[in-house]
Amino acid sequence: MNAPLEREVKLRYSSPDEAREAILKTGARLKHRRRLQQDCLLDAEDGTLNRQHSTLRVRVEPERATVTFKGPTIPSTMKLREELETSVGDGPTVLKVLERIGFASVFRYEKYREEFKHGDVMVAIDETPIGTFVELEGSTQGIEALTVQLGRTASDYVTETYYELFIQTGTADTIASSDMVFGSAT
Repeated sequence: MNAPLEREVKLRYSSPDEAREAILKTGARLKHRRRLQQDCLLDAEDGTLNRQHSTLRVRVEPERATVTFKGPTIPSTMKLREELETSVGDGPTVLKVLERIGFASVFRYEKYREEFKHGDVMVAIDETPIGTFVELEGSTQGIEALTVQLGRTASDYVTETYYELFIQTGTADTIASSDMVFGSAT
């Protein structure tokens, strides 16, 4: 059985309004209104997942929660990696279960996300404490075509995770919290 692959890139924008205007000009359609997503990355106490360049995430939203495993990144101009995801009924309880069996929270981050659909590409505007990003997830051809419609090129692709971007900004060194949550990076 082949594992499902996630193919995505991020693009930086100066504001959610600028991003929304650019996305709507492409003909993309709103799929999910703006909502807060609270993500928690976990690892075994010995750092097994980090050493394997893998991620275990619990995401809690107002009306749903998911558990996601992401494997190591496969070399590409886009971020390409195995992704296994399932919905769960109670995110905070699942998080407690995972902690009880030996996983520990290593990074928490929040973002406001608004989602659109353009052909086979899911488009998300992510408002984070470190800036606004548009995430494109779908086929290579779909992402490349939409990138052009947005007036961007592959050189604009951001393939780092939000954790990596948070560390790169130096914000983690200047705030009391090592998490990327609203109210911490102001």
